[in-house]
Amino acid sequence: MTRIKNHKWIAGLTLMLVLSLGICIYSLAKVSGSGASVETGAGMQWRGGEGATFRSGERGAFPGDRNGTLPLGRQNATDGGAAEAGAGGGQQSAADGSSGASAASGSGSGRGFAGGGFGSDGQYGTALAVYAALFAGLLAAAFYYAKAGKLRMNVSRRGLAVCLLLAAGLCLKLAAAPWISGYRGDIRFFTTWAQAAANGLGTFYDTSSSDYPPLYVYILYATGKIVTLPQIEPYFLTLIKLPSILADAVTAGLLYKAASRYLRFETAFLIAGFYMFNPAVLINATFWGQVDSFFTMLVVLSVLAMTRRKLGWASLFLTLAILMKPQGIIYTPVLLFALLRTGKLKAWLKAAAIAAVTVVIAALPFSSGKSPLWLYELYSGTVNEYPYASVNAFNLFGLLGANYKDSSSTLLLFSYQVWGLIFIVAATLLSGWCYLRSRSAAFASLSALLLISGVFTFSSSMHERYLFPAAALALLAYVYFKDRRLLWMAFGYSATIFLNTYAVYYGYVSRDGHVGFLLFFSALFNIAMCILLVKVMHGRSRRQTQANHAQALLQEPL
Repeated sequence: MTRIKNHKWIAGLTLMLVLSLGICIYSLAKVSGSGASVETGAGMQWRGGEGATFRSGERGAFPGDRNGTLPLGRQNATDGGAAEAGAGGGQQSAADGSSGASAASGSGSGRGFAGGGFGSDGQYGTALAVYAALFAGLLAAAFYYAKAGKLRMNVSRRGLAVCLLLAAGLCLKLAAAPWISGYRGDIRFFTTWAQAAANGLGTFYDTSSSDYPPLYVYILYATGKIVTLPQIEPYFLTLIKLPSILADAVTAGLLYKAASRYLRFETAFLIAGFYMFNPAVLINATFWGQVDSFFTMLVVLSVLAMTRRKLGWASLFLTLAILMKPQGIIYTPVLLFALLRTGKLKAWLKAAAIAAVTVVIAALPFSSGKSPLWLYELYSGTVNEYPYASVNAFNLFGLLGANYKDSSSTLLLFSYQVWGLIFIVAATLLSGWCYLRSRSAAFASLSALLLISGVFTFSSSMHERYLFPAAALALLAYVYFKDRRLLWMAFGYSATIFLNTYAVYYGYVSRDGHVGFLLFFSALFNIAMCILLVKVMHGRSRRQTQANHAQALLQEPL
């Protein structure tokens, strides 16, 4: 009977993969045969499926500075004069998705993208919402039955079963990718940046509008080179999304690998499936076309290395994360705490050397003719680009109606920016205190989760997608501590990440201080989860300390 059940599971997953692969091949073949095509501006043509066409524009076609900012109320010449009307002053960047919140049909309400613009085309919103609801219900039932011991998977080749599941998810995402136009501003910029990178890395930052650090530029470089092949050219949009979609599968595999060491196979299997098919993950890479999935993969790799006391690898992956997106700096204290726990100067020197060498190797091809501090200036410009209390983030300042409000404005005694710095310092100190108090390497997952949750929820200048790694980190923390509250947090963060991204992607946010239901509910929920996380960490760190003391007493010779 066990063998029959084993064969049934493998056969079912194999059938799922075959169907997904068939859908993927059909979808990509239809894209290749599509007659839709547009000029991308550098003598390169891109073809796509229905609803997936866009005009990227040549460099200089986007009015604004090096960072691609657009003055509010100005029309975008590359989109046939579609108005980018906003409900306030300041600037917005297509590359960070902020323009999506302000796009409106002249009303300033921030709803919809009539006539195009830098946001999404508005397609598949209902289907995505229905999928999210069905996913939540099915997953909740699956975890409930697994927890109650009613879900049994008699699978001898467990690694094969997980690979089949992740491969099926990968095929379905690749099938959908070319038919969803993505967030137009970001896709345009990624397209032109890919072309600029392919023309030469040494001149990339001089000839492009990019404010992204070097690591992602290497991916764009490969994309720009590959797409010059006539056979590959129709899949430009798919190639832009491909690295993040692949990173989704890798992250799900990493979570399964970690979970399989501490949890039953059924739970580990569900964790991998939960992340791979998560609507919050789906909308970010497959719909929006953003790179947060790749960034999250590097963060998870770094935290996994910390939990296994491989701090050299942790330093490498964390440095790569920072070279991918400046938000990687948020996780730097976790590595510092881990190094502090060792009490060894050699560990510090090794981590610093690995980080320095990685930065030099990554930055060297871009450094010709530039100031020695050019990379620092790039990061400084990016960090200071959005001087607002909140940039579409469903957090405390968004809840207070301060979306796109100048961060130098006063809230009670201090400015929003000062309050944000106070909360960052508080989150860092609390995270470090619990980490060091616990004397457990596994606490790196909780420490990283508290940092991203606390910084996003209570700091200024946060974007809607900065909370994205929290879902993976909450799952990782659950794996190590088996605390059901952490599993509920993984569900909760997934929900608020999805709602926040969905609202910006489809234009259901406002810059005039209006607090809608989605913002109100999600912001309160994020605040509540952050407070609950502090409680969990405090209790776990004390319990871990007591366990360590008891173990030490047992090991003392009589």
